[in-house]
Amino acid sequence: MTTIGTVESLWRYPIKSMSGEAMSEAFMGFSGFYGDRCFAFKNSSARKGVPYLTATAQQQMLRYHPQFRDAERAAKPPNLIEAMSIAPGITPANADPEDLKLDVVTPSGATLAVDDPALIEMLCEGLRGENHLTLVRSDRALTDCRPVSLISLQTVRQVEAELGVPIDKRRFRANVYFNLASGDGFAEDELVGRRLRIGSHAEIMVLERDPRCKMISLDPDTGEHNPEVFRKVVQAHGNFAGVYCAVLVEGILTESDSIELLG
Repeated sequence: MTTIGTVESLWRYPIKSMSGEAMSEAFMGFSGFYGDRCFAFKNSSARKGVPYLTATAQQQMLRYHPQFRDAERAAKPPNLIEAMSIAPGITPANADPEDLKLDVVTPSGATLAVDDPALIEMLCEGLRGENHLTLVRSDRALTDCRPVSLISLQTVRQVEAELGVPIDKRRFRANVYFNLASGDGFAEDELVGRRLRIGSHAEIMVLERDPRCKMISLDPDTGEHNPEVFRKVVQAHGNFAGVYCAVLVEGILTESDSIELLG
């Protein structure tokens, strides 16, 4: 086995397209990070195949900050210890809905329950056309593609150098940001089709490069649009940055975990 890098930070996004939260420890299951994108707002006017309201249509979504009411219960499955102690293991249970009760801090500083009708009214402000939003909750991450995304800090820094302006890594909305031992940007592209172990237990298969969209052009704090970011990734890197993965072995990930190439 070869160590190819280390975990720099772990992130989940409780509500699709809203602000994410950094985690010092996260459970990565077959369906993705526990608590990741477990809520979304379905939009009647969204384009076919992507039925949810996202920051590409409502840029202010990035200024909303979801917060689980009970951070400890929302951190990992309720039967994780028992499941991980049984060889070869059973799949940890999904959360009780009570475990993942969620509030949202709005841009004005008000705190609303995720199912408060006033939140839907706010999210509709400024949208074009007729939009009917419906809150959706799922035990599986409501991702657009694969359950887990990774990107190296070296890739972020290369895009930054090519643009000539500072780039916040959070634009790329990955679950795992990592430092590559090679130090080369976009070196994770070479991992497609390979198996990786993160930490002592969890394993993933790197399936494909991550195709990008307007989201990376939005400032993660303000929602301000800078089209040059997306344009540069399209022109210089074929519209790809980072990789998508499937989970082969579930487990807990922590900051500074080693990442090993298995095959």
